[in-house]
Amino acid sequence: MTITTAEPFVSLRGAAALPAALKLAPLALAAMLLSAECRADWQFKPSATLRETYTDNIGLQRDALARNEFVTEASPGFTVTSSGPRLNLTANAQWSMFGYSDKDAPNLYDSSRRYQAVGRAMLVDNLFYVDAGASGQRQAISAFNQLSDTPYSSLNRTEVRTWRISPYLQHRFGSTASADLRFTRDSVEAGTDAFGSSVASSVLANVASGPSFTSLGWNMTYYHQDLNNRIAGSSTSENATFGLRYRLTPRLSLTGSVGYDDYEYAVLNERTAGRSWTAGFAWTPSTRTSVEASFGHRYFGKTGSLAASHRTRHTVWSLNYSDQVTTSRSQFLLPAAIDTAAMLDNLFAAAYPDPAQRQQIVQAYLAATGLPPTLADSVNYLSNRYTRAKRLQFASVLRGARTSVTLSAYREERNALSLQQSDSTLLGSQLASLNDNVRQHGASIDADYKLAPRTSAQASVSLNRAESLGNGFINNTRQYRMGLVHRLSQNASGLVELRHARGNNGIGGGDVYHENSVMAALTVQY
Repeated sequence: MTITTAEPFVSLRGAAALPAALKLAPLALAAMLLSAECRADWQFKPSATLRETYTDNIGLQRDALARNEFVTEASPGFTVTSSGPRLNLTANAQWSMFGYSDKDAPNLYDSSRRYQAVGRAMLVDNLFYVDAGASGQRQAISAFNQLSDTPYSSLNRTEVRTWRISPYLQHRFGSTASADLRFTRDSVEAGTDAFGSSVASSVLANVASGPSFTSLGWNMTYYHQDLNNRIAGSSTSENATFGLRYRLTPRLSLTGSVGYDDYEYAVLNERTAGRSWTAGFAWTPSTRTSVEASFGHRYFGKTGSLAASHRTRHTVWSLNYSDQVTTSRSQFLLPAAIDTAAMLDNLFAAAYPDPAQRQQIVQAYLAATGLPPTLADSVNYLSNRYTRAKRLQFASVLRGARTSVTLSAYREERNALSLQQSDSTLLGSQLASLNDNVRQHGASIDADYKLAPRTSAQASVSLNRAESLGNGFINNTRQYRMGLVHRLSQNASGLVELRHARGNNGIGGGDVYHENSVMAALTVQY
């Protein structure tokens, strides 16, 4: 039994209905870029990868139906960065074209694309700003079907596209307080009619105490969102919070908050609104270590949070726990995955205090070691429902003279809060309860060992498990990789890699598939 596969994009008329202020934002950005006051350092870096792969099971089918295939891939791409007093921009894109030894093989793409852009502009000095972003890449439809990171397989995959624009005002009232007022318009679309394309408008207002409040600090936050989902319909979210922070010592503070949550989504005999409170502490024993923790209660029950990090000369560690009401679309807009570059940025902070230089060092380090862009993460499966997501995540990066290792692990449980009907077109009647209560956990380790100044050995292991607690469906996915990387010149590198993967072929404890493959690649980047 399978989940609905990708279909052509369906546009949402509401996506074009931007407020007049947002329609003028691109013109304002263009005028700013052309002004004499704009002094941005632009960098354009083209790249190209040629990859040849042999696999003994290209369709990820059970062993009796496995078929081998040679896959040729050509992937041009580029990265654009800009850093200046008024504009910061990072954008990258890659287009891949595939050729197959058997042109009649099913469930394969002829091409794929991936892009991401994030920017921030200051339109009025220290007052008016604009954040914007866009992304597009293929994602898994379900956590209980074939899961593969090969870009050419169309099994259990669809393309998810997002965009976001957010003008906001930011002002400081001397040392007394600071205030932010932000409006955001965002959209999420997927290449299947079963997942509702959606557009949301939100307002966020925040006022916080300034440096003059030395012992007792405070903050007030209000958030309101109107969401229009083509399948699930309209819904509204509203949150108001008042928080206090009392400094016991220069390194230890007590924290607390009270607030009110009000969610409007279809549900039977359940609360969707209520008061909230939290109590906790913030401890920073040194500049290298910080811990923030809290416990409390919201309308859906007991809750808590944790954010802990520690950095040494050669390692960086983080441990995080969150418990929140969310949606699949929210996770596509603001992923919960740990960014490897952000971990390395923290690791290199002491050695390279300049942010621009440190960013270049981090990108060069990622390219040289072959570390993944994000660490082990749960599958953000497609769903039109509101869920309560409880997530615990650990990550660590260890850097030695010749060895680099990243470790990560996660455990996440999502409990659906809104009705099953909004996912009926996605799951069908037989699988209606599949995503009612989903638990996922996994771990990964990636290692790079420098054999010579220009040659490295790489290896990785990734283990993931998804379980539907309502009906007992389980999907165990494992992947093992090992390879050699050799830098041919300053701009070119070669890679040879062996891979073994296994997982479930179908939902409901279906047959297990095995895949073995060998890949050789040449990458040129300027």
